[in-house]
Amino acid sequence: MTGGPIGAVLGAAMGHAAESGAGRADLAALLGSKDQLFAVSVVVLSAKLAKCDGPVKRAEIDAFKRAFRIPPQNMAEVGQLFDQAREDAQGFEPFADRVGQAFADNKAMLEDVLAALFAIARADAPLTRGEVAFLQRVQLGFGLDAAAWVRARDGHATRPREEPGMDPYATLGLPANASDEEVRATWRRLMRENHPDALLSRGVTPEFAKRAADKVAEINNAWDRIKRARKL
Repeated sequence: MTGGPIGAVLGAAMGHAAESGAGRADLAALLGSKDQLFAVSVVVLSAKLAKCDGPVKRAEIDAFKRAFRIPPQNMAEVGQLFDQAREDAQGFEPFADRVGQAFADNKAMLEDVLAALFAIARADAPLTRGEVAFLQRVQLGFGLDAAAWVRARDGHATRPREEPGMDPYATLGLPANASDEEVRATWRRLMRENHPDALLSRGVTPEFAKRAADKVAEINNAWDRIKRARKL
């Protein structure tokens, strides 16, 4: 779930938290880089989400492992943090807010995280009111709009490529009557936000950079279809 030695980072962070008396809600603040903040936060959010509808189920843990692939050498440290975080469902808000602030320039990646949390919530049973409230608060912390919520909820946030018959304007998040200039500007912005090299340089994990590469292909496909239709 990370491109660096996150096991050592998590171990050091938790040790420092224990020595200083810091609570779990302050753990992410002890970390110095965006990839470390991201790694710790997604573990904590996943664990607290799994806890908010009762005891954590094996299906929820398995869904977490599928969503955020963890290197075997880091499994012990991640498992320790997950177990600490799932003691209760309280105190998740600072993690959602800090990740939302750190990656405010990449809403697509935040939408992918929200979609992964939806998958974890659904792993054991249909969504409960508590889980929906939790996810809505994460959406707020991430600064995502209603359209992003719908895509994440319906499992479209990480669609690997454009499906036949898919509306290219919906892919770009635009109405069909958008001007040529607006379409072109939106395409350029989405390409900047989702370019894998740019994301990696800003501390995003390789797993999410790979998903971003899929999004780039989808965005370009939509742009090409609109260009052909409008003869641009």
